[in-house]
Amino acid sequence: MNKGLIGVQMMMLRGKVEELGVYETLHRLAEMGYHCVEVSQIPMTAENVDGMKRACGDFGIKIAALSASLEPMRPGMPGEFLCNEEDFNKIVNDCKTLDCQFLRIGMLPISYMNSRENAIEFARRCDAAAEKLKAHGIDLYYHNHHVEFRKYDGVYLLDLIRENARHIGFELDVHWIQRGGENPIRIIKEYAGLVKLLHLKDYRIGALDMEALGKDPKAFMQVFSGVVQFAEVGEGNLPMKEIIEAGLESGSKYFLIEQDDQYGRDPFDCLQISHDNLCKLGFADWFNL
Repeated sequence: MNKGLIGVQMMMLRGKVEELGVYETLHRLAEMGYHCVEVSQIPMTAENVDGMKRACGDFGIKIAALSASLEPMRPGMPGEFLCNEEDFNKIVNDCKTLDCQFLRIGMLPISYMNSRENAIEFARRCDAAAEKLKAHGIDLYYHNHHVEFRKYDGVYLLDLIRENARHIGFELDVHWIQRGGENPIRIIKEYAGLVKLLHLKDYRIGALDMEALGKDPKAFMQVFSGVVQFAEVGEGNLPMKEIIEAGLESGSKYFLIEQDDQYGRDPFDCLQISHDNLCKLGFADWFNL
């Protein structure tokens, strides 16, 4: 059977990594049935990289992608940046150490969000970085949010990036596509061949806070419109089976569960719910290498 590999975006486990360490966190994931992760918002210290490498060997885990930024999200923000030669070399070395082919940029820097010209400049800089990474056998991918569905002269910002960065791929996030007012399945099919990485993130309408609604008439719309939530896969409104099938048809290899906010629940519990729901949808064998 033609299939992909379902994994976890580790940003939702950064608290667990602080508590348990990266090795034990990955051990817990493997015990739950997960054998693939994407690494984001986890410090890429020598200790953590070593822990990841050992866990991959000990528990049969694949690192689908690592994360980096083109430059700081805001001036002065810490991180590892592709525009810095020393950082670039470390990022490449981490990818090779962890046998990882994909590097993803998680967000458009704020300074590039406000105009068509800036978006195109960002795309061209990404394209140059992607060409440089390809010489090391690493593919650069870009992850969307909802802001990429703002139109400039009738063209989505996301499409401007695609048109001006021919050497990058796209990690499409189905929740943020929905929040941006588009159909995730349509966008996945439109980006066929460029979406080896796909984020499985469900979209839920939560309960209204009736007490807050009545407290301040001026805040009514903020409370009323703020009910959109990140949901465990299968607990929201998105047609996940059809989304996964469209992803596979469009060339997706890794299907990565992410839930930006767990609303006070333990993230391992949330991942267990997503795992069980995906098994019920017929994807039980997609958790194995």
